[in-house]
Amino acid sequence: MTFTHLGRLAAVSAVVCWSAGNVIVARLDLSGIEIAFWRQFLGAIVYGVIFFSVGKRLSWPQIKLAFPVAVLFCAEIAVFFSALNITTVANATIIGALQPIVLIIVAGGKFGEVITKRLIGISIFATGGVAVVVLGSSSDVSWSPVGDLLALIAMILFSAYFVAVKSVRAHIDTFTLQTLAMFIGSIGLLPFLIIFQSSTSGFPDLTQNEFLWILVLLAVPGSGHFLMNWAHLHVSLSLAGLLMLAIPVLSAGGAWIFLDQNISLLQVIGGGAVIFALVIVTRDDVVSESERSATNTDS
Repeated sequence: MTFTHLGRLAAVSAVVCWSAGNVIVARLDLSGIEIAFWRQFLGAIVYGVIFFSVGKRLSWPQIKLAFPVAVLFCAEIAVFFSALNITTVANATIIGALQPIVLIIVAGGKFGEVITKRLIGISIFATGGVAVVVLGSSSDVSWSPVGDLLALIAMILFSAYFVAVKSVRAHIDTFTLQTLAMFIGSIGLLPFLIIFQSSTSGFPDLTQNEFLWILVLLAVPGSGHFLMNWAHLHVSLSLAGLLMLAIPVLSAGGAWIFLDQNISLLQVIGGGAVIFALVIVTRDDVVSESERSATNTDS
């Protein structure tokens, strides 16, 4: 099995982990900022202990490489959860689903990836499927100019995060990048947590049950970041971005199975369309790789 095959498997596994994370978050009675901070903070401790225990050491060039990655991630979280406080979850999710379109544009210009009309068409089709899944679960049809603008900014920041990771992965190993991102991220999110808590009920400690669920979040969706960061070195940016469209679909299915949330026929149809489109895109990527390998062998 080639690294490209392993990269696709890692990217798909990351999407599954993130989808499961959304279902887990629904069980917690904590705000998004609290969940994000505590996951980053505990991650910094866990990854840091392992990092230094195996004899690894940090260097200033590594910190400079990881810093923009961590800052973009923190900024995206803060802006996205601010958007959720103003606009609807449906609006924020649909706007976030535009990320693959942005990444396809960047992938062609910055990384020289071949972007075909077929890929663009399938991307639009899959994005429409996500809209069907999200709107099929929401009876709240409304919008907020400020909230939707924040959701758009969050989508751009998350796209920039993807690009930043792919840009530095050739110069820093995954574990070092993850460790630094956790540490810098927890520092970056702390001011937002303090501001949020000062406007609510102070700065509470985690209960034992919340602490355990945060550890689960670190182990599951947190590992998703590790897997995707590793995959960025072996898969195209356009494929990685498109696979993200499966998250709302898989999360809706997980909520139906584990949280007894209702799912409509419209959502099933939309979800099926998204998965079908992603299977086609992944298959095309495999065929393209085989053709490139055959061409290199002939030459």
